Amino acid sequence: MTGPAHSFDVHGAMLPDSPVVLSVPHAGRDYPSALLAAIRVPVEALRILEDRHVDQLALAARGSETLLVQRPARAWIDLNRAEHERDPKLDDGADPTRSPAMSAKLRSGLGLVPRRIAAAGDIWAKRLSGDAVNARIMADHRPYHMALATLLAAARARFGVAVLLDIHSMPPLGAPGEAAQIVLGDRFGKSAASRFIARLEGEAEATGIPHALNTPYAGGHILDRHARPHSGIHAIQIEFDRTLYLDAAHDAPGPGFAGAAAVLRRMIAAIGDEALAGLPAIAAE
Repeated sequence: MTGPAHSFDVHGAMLPDSPVVLSVPHAGRDYPSALLAAIRVPVEALRILEDRHVDQLALAARGSETLLVQRPARAWIDLNRAEHERDPKLDDGADPTRSPAMSAKLRSGLGLVPRRIAAAGDIWAKRLSGDAVNARIMADHRPYHMALATLLAAARARFGVAVLLDIHSMPPLGAPGEAAQIVLGDRFGKSAASRFIARLEGEAEATGIPHALNTPYAGGHILDRHARPHSGIHAIQIEFDRTLYLDAAHDAPGPGFAGAAAVLRRMIAAIGDEALAGLPAIAAE
């Protein structure tokens, strides 16, 4: 379903049928007219910021779990950055006092609104007003996070535990068979209990796909904001190498798509099983 006032799609019930909640924040392929009018690079150049078609991978792997998918492209606003991670080189509303030590991502131009991309340089033809960025926060960023928090709280209330799987994709890290093709992130042990990571590592190991933990992707703002392991809400980021599921041009689903979706399905099921292990049976409602 799609909320009429929201820029994201909800697949599944807002009262989750599973303790596992899925999120895809970076696969949006909608480029608003205001963006098209304000950029200095071809819109095709912005696709490098997309987790290209990983929403389709998540949809193919989803069972009864509730899934959130953002529709606007990451170039418009990045849901995996905090509201205060505003780039002073682009955004007139940036407040340096809120980020006295800017992150490496923000310094490189990948803040709340991305400023530049390596292949093409600066994205925007001119600076953005503070009001324009505030409007994106109110219309796109904040509603997604509010919906995600609501889903996780509902899953925690219903099942006694909730686990967010934040699904992303990444460019190849190295030669096939040598570099990790699945990277799990738990903010170096801060965002999820180790038993959940162990189950995901076990599933990755069973497939024979090289995998890594927290290197080079440990998770970002979504995990920082929503994970509360001591309160029963856990969060893990999963990155899939795009060569696992896209074609040779990294533009459309490829011959490996079904296999990658099956791997993700096994991971989701394993986390659901682990979440419910040892908990009392949930009474039918």
